[in-house]
Amino acid sequence: MQQNPIARKHLVWSLLTGLAVGAIAGAPLGWMANGEYSRQRRAQSIICRDQNKDKPVAMVESICGSQF
Repeated sequence: MQQNPIARKHLVWSLLTGLAVGAIAGAPLGWMANGEYSRQRRAQSIICRDQNKDKPVAMVESICGSQF
């Protein structure tokens, strides 16, 4: 059985291919994860503000964090 050594050219192309596939697959996954986190954070903020609606705005801001 003959063994061919791995050439540097093949390693570079493998790296570039992996980076391209990772960027194409990772961007939508990151976008979806960020959207889900954003929705959860917004829901937590709304619930917290609703639970503390009888308190002054400054206190609600310190308890629940910024609305934005």
